[in-house]
Amino acid sequence: MSLLELAAQNLLSPMVLFFALGLAAALARSDLTVPEAVAKTLALYLMLSIGFKGGAEIAASGVTARMVGVVLMGIALSFAIPVIGFLILRAVSRLSRVDAAAVAAHYGSISIVTFIAATEVVRGQNIPFEGYLVAVAAVMETPAILSALLLARKGQERSGGNGGSLGSLLHEVGLNGSVVMLVGSFLIGWATGQKGLGMIAPFIVDPFRGVLCLFLLDMGLVAGRGMREGARHLSPPVLGFGIVMPLLSAALATLAALPLGLSPGGAALFITLAASASYIAVPAAMRLALPEAKPAIYLTLSLGVTFPFNLSLGIPLYMALAGLVAG
Repeated sequence: MSLLELAAQNLLSPMVLFFALGLAAALARSDLTVPEAVAKTLALYLMLSIGFKGGAEIAASGVTARMVGVVLMGIALSFAIPVIGFLILRAVSRLSRVDAAAVAAHYGSISIVTFIAATEVVRGQNIPFEGYLVAVAAVMETPAILSALLLARKGQERSGGNGGSLGSLLHEVGLNGSVVMLVGSFLIGWATGQKGLGMIAPFIVDPFRGVLCLFLLDMGLVAGRGMREGARHLSPPVLGFGIVMPLLSAALATLAALPLGLSPGGAALFITLAASASYIAVPAAMRLALPEAKPAIYLTLSLGVTFPFNLSLGIPLYMALAGLVAG
């Protein structure tokens, strides 16, 4: 299947169309809403499902040297990408050092929902992939935050902010609800294996895509509201960063994937992780560590610009890049 055919198919998938519905409804100022408690429940379900299935896959295949290599490469990318993003933002925009570091942290970390959407696309194409990439996603959450804090330190000193202690930050990130559910369900899936997966498959396998569509509807609503409220803070170079940075990260991950020997689906998911931008774990950490950074900038970019780009056009592109490096 060509890149254009895959992109067209992805754009017409229920997941993308439900996101587009929510985005359009928010921009049109519709009163359509998803209750907060329901949205949190949907997010927990998605974390549980993807984590448990990844753990069960590890139980079946076992821990390998290749898996360890992919995990280490993911950590390295998560540390490096914020530095690149920070330097680009400081060169092309007037963002303060703290705002640039906060934005860069989002692009070094990952969007688990983008990863889940890419997983569904790969499954729909019957392309094999490694289940342990869920573990890679989990370890790529935190390094970007630490990297960005180092970049922001001088900015914090100038503004007089203390940003909270390192211990408080690590507690906030490590015990973030999405991280706890993802890692915890992964370990449970690993412990119970395929037998455990079979026991709860009617709950976490069959309803998965329908729940994902409802969650993406809510994400569209949130993104649309953020675009309305945050647009005045975003200059054209900053908006352009929301498209250019995931493409640059994808190119770096493509090169990094060359020696890893991943399957075609595994390479696509690895590249997608690097190209995604966090809008759950990192915003929570930024509120604690860099309270002077503007959420209207980093949330609007990650959720309102990069997330829809990846969901519609990015994932097919990353699958095409994976075809160049997959073993």
